[in-house]
Amino acid sequence: MISLKQLQVFTAIARHGNLGLAAEELFLSKGALSQALAELERQLDHPLFDRVHPRLQLNEQGRQLQPLAEEVLSRITDIEHLFDEQGAPSGSLRLGASQTIGNYLLPKLLAQQPELQAKVWITNSHNLCEMLQRFELDMALIEGENYHPNLVTQDWLSDEMLIIAHPAHPLAGEQLPSLAQLAHHNWVLREPRSGNREQFDRELAPHIGTLGQLLELNTLEAVMQAVEQGLGLAFVSRRAVSDRLLSGRLEIINVNTHLSRTLKLVWHKQKYHSALLRRFISLCQLHEENKAFSRQL
Repeated sequence: MISLKQLQVFTAIARHGNLGLAAEELFLSKGALSQALAELERQLDHPLFDRVHPRLQLNEQGRQLQPLAEEVLSRITDIEHLFDEQGAPSGSLRLGASQTIGNYLLPKLLAQQPELQAKVWITNSHNLCEMLQRFELDMALIEGENYHPNLVTQDWLSDEMLIIAHPAHPLAGEQLPSLAQLAHHNWVLREPRSGNREQFDRELAPHIGTLGQLLELNTLEAVMQAVEQGLGLAFVSRRAVSDRLLSGRLEIINVNTHLSRTLKLVWHKQKYHSALLRRFISLCQLHEENKAFSRQL
């Protein structure tokens, strides 16, 4: 009979692709993990991984089993908390967030559900979608596009985008008639494959033409710090830069083009939605409704 321990071992190895990291997560020895995995493969009469040293890569049978095993374990957690006196589901979620969301929106959401335990990974949209593909995350909140057919995407919030500069920048304070007048100026940009950079390359760069020197940084905070040092223009969310605008450390370059994007909720289409995950998604959707209501006032 297949045991819960075997499924826990299998899903941990599937997420990490490494016995050592899976052993750390489960507080077991690598020998115990190897033994549990070998017994599971014997019972199923199929190997679940290709051994490509030093990693274990899911094979076709493993990929079929992974969403089912994840669902069984999530349902067990639901049963364990079914009769909690608080009435609200508890437990832990593995969440991913793009930079703007992770730094400026997600903390407020988590504060509204203090009983929730969460492990949060903040990285770019491309990396988050890859992690969702491997069931390393329960859900992600992203700023870029999802190109994976196995992932479900739900539009969430509208996000205003701004072009910003140091107050001493030659373009600061001017009303620009077109994006073309930004040509030949230096830029501080996020790394390729980030949602921010994808939007810049798609919607701004073709209209600007020749760019000056480019500085690429992989965190939003580093981008804004660099702009404060006068290293160039940047393309960022108003949510991220609002405090710096109010303090006068940075200024908006007012082009005659409205720039926005849609933030999204994403999960694997085979991901079982536990009571805790359903509650968190509802919390996100309620946040969206509150924002819409605030705009009407």
